[in-house]
Amino acid sequence: MRRISFFTSFVLLAFAAACGSSEPEMVPGLKAFVGAELFDGESSPAGASVIVVRDGRIEAVGPASQVQVPEGAETIDLSGKYVTPGWIESHGHVGGAKGLDTGAAAQTTENMENQLTLYADYGVTTVFSQGGEPEGAFALRDGSSDPALHQARLLMAGTIVTGPTPDEARAQVDADAAAGVDWIKIRVDDNLGSGQKMSKETYTAVIEQAHKHNLKVTAHLYYLEDAKGLLEAGVDLIAHSIRDKEVDDELIATLKEKNICVIPTLTREVSTFVYESKPTFFDDPFFTKLADETVLVALQTPERQAASQRPGPQTYKKQLAVASANVKKLFDAGVKIAMGTDSGPPARFLGYFEHMEMQMMVDAGLTPTEALRTATSDAAACLGLTDVGMLKAGAWADFAVFDQDPQANIANSKTLSSVYVAGNLVPEASPM
Repeated sequence: MRRISFFTSFVLLAFAAACGSSEPEMVPGLKAFVGAELFDGESSPAGASVIVVRDGRIEAVGPASQVQVPEGAETIDLSGKYVTPGWIESHGHVGGAKGLDTGAAAQTTENMENQLTLYADYGVTTVFSQGGEPEGAFALRDGSSDPALHQARLLMAGTIVTGPTPDEARAQVDADAAAGVDWIKIRVDDNLGSGQKMSKETYTAVIEQAHKHNLKVTAHLYYLEDAKGLLEAGVDLIAHSIRDKEVDDELIATLKEKNICVIPTLTREVSTFVYESKPTFFDDPFFTKLADETVLVALQTPERQAASQRPGPQTYKKQLAVASANVKKLFDAGVKIAMGTDSGPPARFLGYFEHMEMQMMVDAGLTPTEALRTATSDAAACLGLTDVGMLKAGAWADFAVFDQDPQANIANSKTLSSVYVAGNLVPEASPM
């Protein structure tokens, strides 16, 4: 993707020095991003803006008429651009795949770093990896507070708790807690009748044990009745759409009463069936510029297309309409929605799928601004994060820069021209 030059201030200083001017010395770690129009995560202050960053965090932000550029700051000119907070992926996966390979090559630190850079290349600057991360991910997670960071920040759920008995599940929660995870993840799903679903007794034991460790629980699910059971047991986050039927007033009331967020992951459904033929996004330059051509070829083989035409994927395809309608119904009722895709496993393209998810939420009935909130301030609130998802003093200087306004048309998210994490320009990742 095209990158904005940030050497303007150096050139000006060099010219001034040659002319004998006594310009002030630049202050290390002090930057001012000027001229862009902002969406700060909640609203859009009018006119050109200034974002002052010191040592990776925002020191001041607002209209140029109210925020001065400090003396000695490196100045980055974003005139004519549009800025949003870096997006938050509330349900991704890191280290589970390298292309279509789920073996040892996927679990290396190098691959995980590349994945976090790829997420950031697409404007996703914080990722909640919901389970299955290799051990090396802990070091990457712990590095998320480094002011020199230039890839996506990481939260993680560690080993997914499976039970099957309550006692086994409690022991698994204890092991995850000892390892230092940020959340506990469970799956309550029978995979369209092909597997054994976790019992209510077991998932209740998981939730109770996790809460003893002051850890919250996120749950994979599919069915409306399971959502109600999990809410009764005290679950803290719904990690997928309810897809078997329309959400009802009882569920909505409980979600609102308990202040529980829902992550739709509409693109997770798309990934199950979209390779039945060549996907249209295979011709999208915004996708292909960072895609591995060998992976795209493999996904167009007759065998892969036949697999996507089986009953399971076709059921997910049919139920996508239910999931989409439920997003709009929940949102309109006041239930908080967090953007998430379940990207990261093979053929769920991290970074690009987040833009697809935003478009699908707008297609479901949200406005572009509402969709942007699900990926910024609302996602941060759902995950209990206070220093990302907003452009405000004290927050990390994580933001995405666009040539055209995504609030006017969410498709403009594909005019992304540069991304900054802790005020550092994100480099380009290797294709995935």
